[in-house]
Amino acid sequence: MDSLGISSQEDIAEHHEINLPPVDTGKRAWLFLAACFMIEGLIWGFTFSYGVFQDYYTTHEPFKSSGDIAVVGTCAMGISYMLLPVAFLLLQAIPRLKLWAAPIGFIIMCLALSLSSFATSTTGLILSQGVAYGIGASLAYAPTIVFMEDWFVRRKGLAFGIMWAGTGLSGVILPVVLQWMLDTYGHKTALRAWSIVLLVMGGPLLFYLRPRLPISRASHTRPFDFRFLLDSTFIIYESGNILEAMGYFLPTIYLPTYAKSLGASSIESTLTVMVFNLASVFGCVIMGSMVDRYHATTCILGSTIGSTIAVFLIWGFADSLAPLYIFCIFYGLFAGSFTSTWPAVVNEIKKKSVYTDPSIIFGMLSTGRGIGNIISGPLSGALLAHKSWEGVAAKAYGTGYGPLIVFTGVSAFLGGLGVIARSTVRS
Repeated sequence: MDSLGISSQEDIAEHHEINLPPVDTGKRAWLFLAACFMIEGLIWGFTFSYGVFQDYYTTHEPFKSSGDIAVVGTCAMGISYMLLPVAFLLLQAIPRLKLWAAPIGFIIMCLALSLSSFATSTTGLILSQGVAYGIGASLAYAPTIVFMEDWFVRRKGLAFGIMWAGTGLSGVILPVVLQWMLDTYGHKTALRAWSIVLLVMGGPLLFYLRPRLPISRASHTRPFDFRFLLDSTFIIYESGNILEAMGYFLPTIYLPTYAKSLGASSIESTLTVMVFNLASVFGCVIMGSMVDRYHATTCILGSTIGSTIAVFLIWGFADSLAPLYIFCIFYGLFAGSFTSTWPAVVNEIKKKSVYTDPSIIFGMLSTGRGIGNIISGPLSGALLAHKSWEGVAAKAYGTGYGPLIVFTGVSAFLGGLGVIARSTVRS
């Protein structure tokens, strides 16, 4: 009887597996990826377009007298990244939450933006547009990473690259729309309108944000394994990840303001963010295809060399708009694709920590990026306050942005620290 029971269970399991949608291909997989692409754009496109709000807040009451405007943007992005491990742990510990996390997260984001429109101080903006939005974004975004493991295996790197390209494409469109709304209607209407757009566009997409495997079969049945946190391979990758993030976000925040210092109009200054984001679309897809074929350190090295050269040799000498736009292209291609190396990094860490859940590794990499991002907020204010290079150094280095440019370049270079992880694996 027992043998018959086992056989019957195996037959049932095989029957369910046959009736599941295929991985890496098929209509369901691509619809899921398309939904992830759009959700990525809605969630992260807004935060990566914060440079437009940065420029507006610093020139309009009641915020222009504050020196902490940059903290709003870095806080939103930083918390979104840092809370991802918590969100992943919740989804694994309470499997049914996987289906509800995204709707709850979108509601929190919409409420946060609506509340931020009533803010009368920078502190109010930090708590609403920064902290609250980051909490909602992290919760809404987590299922895309968790379910991706179900739908894509051999093309996982490409799938992540395509999904992350959603931020770049959204970053091309949103800055223009947000700039127009800010100039025409002010920040209150712009924030309320975007909260409505977020709800209307995000709602239908959640129908396709579904796991390939039934939730009951995808439940976490063993204790979480965090031993990888003490492994030298992870430590090296994470260190480079944090160091790169400390400088990565600064150009996206300050490019519009720097462009205006060169005499650019509102549209011309907004174009810097658009060009960067458009270039990052191609960078993410290209890097996504590379990580399916090459070692993680090879991909990191390419991103590091390209972004470092772009900062020191292009932005550092950009004293007019033309070279500044060229910098945006190269920085978007190389620095914008850095996170697309993460699937390869996860694979390398999994080789030494086979029982670790991949989403937890992703979460810790996100935390590292969030740490770097949050540090960059107050740090950027301190760098811009240092005016000793102004009028002394040449080109862009001689502007008030000189220390910021150098720090960004050094940060990009140190992001390549992960390259030495290859030697630790061999040893």
